[in-house]
Amino acid sequence: MIIYHTLVDSMVGPLGLAGTEGSVCALTLGAKVEEKLFTYLSNTYPEAEVMASGQVFNKVINQLNEYFSGNRTEFEIKLTFRGTDFQKKVWSALQEIPYGQLISYGELALRLNNPGGMRAVGAANGQNPIPIIIPCHRVIAADGSLGGYTGGLKIKHKLLNLEQQKYSPTLF
Repeated sequence: MIIYHTLVDSMVGPLGLAGTEGSVCALTLGAKVEEKLFTYLSNTYPEAEVMASGQVFNKVINQLNEYFSGNRTEFEIKLTFRGTDFQKKVWSALQEIPYGQLISYGELALRLNNPGGMRAVGAANGQNPIPIIIPCHRVIAADGSLGGYTGGLKIKHKLLNLEQQKYSPTLF
């Protein structure tokens, strides 16, 4: 298996991308982007040959740029991720949270028929291998505080502000 990787600039700082020719398997952000990307790949895909290639990610980069410019609210990218069955359920549920909307860890646990499973949901959320595209930033604490974020709270705040500026639900 060959996994390609590249680094790209964004409004939230550098992003590390990894995937095959047809799918994304990792996105890292925040401090030590490249180190986090290679650590994740070596732990999760130890059998893979990892090679640099930005061209593989043209579609992904275009969609990320559209998202950051406020012109995209949903991604149309094939994703591949490895994790436990529970983590995969959480990551799939995260993709169902509409753009510009927030839910609590408790609400996400309820949606997964796991009342009281807020900590487990939070842990799986924190292990999301493809943040932004799998929008774990839309999950906050029940008291309205941001909770945590793999890229840091400053980046989570930027992403939420971006979506709140674009999203303005109507009452009619």
